Amino acid sequence: MTEPPQQTIETVGMILKPHLTRAAEVIRDISRLLSGRSVALLAEPAVKEIAPDCEARFIEREQIPALADLILVLGGDGTIIATSRLLAGRPVPVMGINFGSLGYLTEFTLDGLIPSMEAVLEGRTKIAGRMMLSVKVLRGAEIIAEFDLLNDAVVNKSALARIVEIETSVDDVHVSTFRADGMILATPTGSTAYSLSAGGPIVHPAMDAILMTPICPHTLTNRPLVIPPDSVITMRLASPPEDVLVTLDGQIGIPLTVQDLVTVRASPRRFHLVQPIDKNYFHVLRDKLRWGQ
Repeated sequence: MTEPPQQTIETVGMILKPHLTRAAEVIRDISRLLSGRSVALLAEPAVKEIAPDCEARFIEREQIPALADLILVLGGDGTIIATSRLLAGRPVPVMGINFGSLGYLTEFTLDGLIPSMEAVLEGRTKIAGRMMLSVKVLRGAEIIAEFDLLNDAVVNKSALARIVEIETSVDDVHVSTFRADGMILATPTGSTAYSLSAGGPIVHPAMDAILMTPICPHTLTNRPLVIPPDSVITMRLASPPEDVLVTLDGQIGIPLTVQDLVTVRASPRRFHLVQPIDKNYFHVLRDKLRWGQ
């Protein structure tokens, strides 16, 4: 889904992958560009450690989303995913500059970065609204965790634990009790992450849907499902716990105990991703996955 044109950009925030020392010159180039256009730069303290001479106001990472009209993320997809949770639903567009290896989400490369930045500042770009998941973990009547996620929620066991049993329902209708190494619930954005490795489908990120992908199911007829975005999916850990976790976006792990519930639904919030005007999703698949080759 493409969003309306962005508002005038007066303040840009910068978030950096930790210890990314090779970004120093890029940071200085961006700083000079913004200064020449009278656009303020807010940067987290990690930026100051890498490029202390850049023209920026340094504030804590958590403060940036409330003050910026655009956020630059220098790093890889993991840094983008962490930023999506940091936004807490604020409709601030995010531009990812790829210093990682894959770059599904950090689509802007160092080649031609300054012209790309100029295009973004002038509104000559695309902003895609990506679906997110709202995930709650309940223990009895208590909510022990609650997050909005860009990629996936995964119930999985440790390397040495036995197969787990996960009772799964959709809109209070029993689907199945899966006996497997775990279960992945993913967004279309997350369809090319863990879900794909577990045999799930590739879903175009402009769609709204929830993917349900069992991990190494004990029964081979347990195949992935694609669920409507207005559904509520509930997973209950039915087997005694043996180092079973729900892992959120691959970055937060919450231990589960027997009868814990994990509920997943589409979030009312969206993640707004700036995209190069000359790229499309199928180009990304061919380039990153060698899809169709």
